[in-house]
Amino acid sequence: MSFEEDDRVILHDEHSEYDGEEGTITQVVETMFGDENYIVNFEDGQEAGLSEDQLEAAEGDDEDNEE
Repeated sequence: MSFEEDDRVILHDEHSEYDGEEGTITQVVETMFGDENYIVNFEDGQEAGLSEDQLEAAEGDDEDNEE
């Protein structure tokens, strides 16, 4: 699953102070290897360089939502 800007996600990284917290993706950056890294804003700060496998879609933020 790929994420886009403004998606709500939950971070899973035991080494991060934001582990288990919900945040909003503010930027998607493609690496030179074609992978995507994410910058996520949380209530108390920001975490950069996050990979897709560290993130989970937050409840109610489905890709299938049609606006």
